[in-house]
Amino acid sequence: MTHMFPYDGASSSSTSLSSQKSETDDDRMIAMVLSEEYAKLDGAMAKRLSNLTSIPHVPRINTYFPTYSDATMDHHRLLDRLNVYGLYEVRVSGDGNCQFRALSDQLYRSPDYHKHVRKEIVKQLKACNSLYEGYVPMKYKHYCKKMKKSGEWGDHVTLQAAADKHLTFYIVFTKIYTLATSNYRHSFMNP
Repeated sequence: MTHMFPYDGASSSSTSLSSQKSETDDDRMIAMVLSEEYAKLDGAMAKRLSNLTSIPHVPRINTYFPTYSDATMDHHRLLDRLNVYGLYEVRVSGDGNCQFRALSDQLYRSPDYHKHVRKEIVKQLKACNSLYEGYVPMKYKHYCKKMKKSGEWGDHVTLQAAADKHLTFYIVFTKIYTLATSNYRHSFMNP
């Protein structure tokens, strides 16, 4: 334990070594007592938390579709945001493979390798299922089977799997936000 006292400019009086040792022993004793108390509290809290019923995650589906005018305005806002960072828009086909085409463009400088990118992401999802299955609103096996199909939209889980697979992070720009998927666990994420 560290005690802080304001310095008032006066010289401090010297203390004996036995007095300092006594204070250190007291501090150690207090730290031990506190750590035992905290361990008891942690155990009690863990017991209470384990008895709570969990609330299932229910994903929401976006049912709002903007008007043409709003969509145009949003697109201009996005282009302005990209311009601030010296970036530009690369259009890819909107055939349900757009996330995979965009990733292919960033990885291989061509959207044409989207099938390969999808295949690699699905491999990552299967190899590290314990990392992703908690974020999927259906049986994980069905999710992987669905993601394997060409034309199936990618989502936040596939984007995170891509970041993990390629040991990198992706920054996603929207009209309002800049989002990043990160890769903190790269030492064991890439099978």
